[in-house]
Order: sequence, then C-alpha cells, then structure tokens
Amino acid sequence: MDVNGYSDPYVKTYLRPDVDKKSKHKTCVKKKTLNPEFNEEFFYEIELPTLATKTLEVTVWDYDIGKSNDFIGGVSLGPGARGEARKHWSECLQQPDAALERWHTLTSELPPAAGALPSA
Repeated sequence: MDVNGYSDPYVKTYLRPDVDKKSKHKTCVKKKTLNPEFNEEFFYEIELPTLATKTLEVTVWDYDIGKSNDFIGGVSLGPGARGEARKHWSECLQQPDAALERWHTLTSELPPAAGALPSA
C-alpha cells in the first residue's frame, strides 16, 4: 500500500525455466485499489509433455513512479509446488482443454528467479 492508502497493482507471469526469456506476460496496472480484479488471459504455445516440466510463476507488484516497484506476493504452480497449487497444476495437465479456475493465497516470498529480474 502506498502513502495514499491505495496500491497500483499489476501481475506478471512467467513459465519457468525460461531460457529464451520469452514467457513473460504482464497485466495492465489497476490504479488506486486494494482489491483489484484481473480478468485477463495469457496463452502459451507449448506441448503438453514439455508443459509438465515447467512452473507457472505468478507475481503481483505495486507500480511506483520513479522508483522500484514493490513485490506484493506470488504463487508458483508446477511440479515443485505443494498443496492446492500442486493439485491445481496436476488437474490442468490432466484436463488440458478445460478452463480450471481457482483462488490461490499469495505468499510473501519472492520466487528466486523473480528476484533476479528487473522490475517493469
């Protein structure tokens, strides 16, 4: 939350590992809100066996003008995930043509790969 009591959040997604650095997607910034809704879709063209080895990293950031953006939270879904995140990933792989929506609790831990990326 900024000093005005609000946040300007946006979401970044990566499909890791991302050797070619082409998997980044970013939503638009939702201005002055603490309860944003991101009704945006991203698509990755990838074969199912390859997808099964990847991790979808979803991070939420607070956009700040003139300084580094603040990490709000994130979640990783993939073979190394645990609990509901792992279950959701497995169900998505089992039903590749279905839209399986879930709510996930964000953690305050920045995924290791995200910490190495410049904020954008």
